Amino acid sequence: MKRTSTTRGSAPRAASAVGERRGRGLELALQYASYRGGLPARSSLAKWLRAALAGGRARVTVRFVGAAEGRRLNREFRGRDHATNVLAFAYSPARDDGLAGDIVLCAPVIAREARSQGKTLQAHCAHLTVHGALHLRGYEHERSRDAAGMEAEERRILARLGFADPYGAGKREAGRGKRRTPRPR
Repeated sequence: MKRTSTTRGSAPRAASAVGERRGRGLELALQYASYRGGLPARSSLAKWLRAALAGGRARVTVRFVGAAEGRRLNREFRGRDHATNVLAFAYSPARDDGLAGDIVLCAPVIAREARSQGKTLQAHCAHLTVHGALHLRGYEHERSRDAAGMEAEERRILARLGFADPYGAGKREAGRGKRRTPRPR
């Protein structure tokens, strides 16, 4: 089944390279447009998404991309001319279909960030998958109050999944509020 529809202001949806699987309220399409050893398995992504989506019904496509595609999408949809770690595109689903959207993960950016932050690739992918899913649920982080709420929810979900705090204790410089660990975009 090939999806070619485009929702206004959203990235185009495409066919899954791995196929679609339905169950327990989550329909997951998984695409690997960039090879990167060590990327998470479908079962891990599904587990992380279910935790972040709070058991609600959802249709989600997760697409792993290379730097060129990540840069193009970030430039086209956010006006920023660089590859970013995660992008989320929420769609307006039919009334009873729950959430619908795409999460784009840039494999080389994620791998570089994981190395520089001393994290495993799996832990960083889990964090960014949860982050993207929270965007699909309507969470934002443009204002500091919204960012604090979103980060708290990320910490709660990731702790429940057995992952350490992605922002780590003491990641903000004392008195300046600056981060040493970059926030997902």
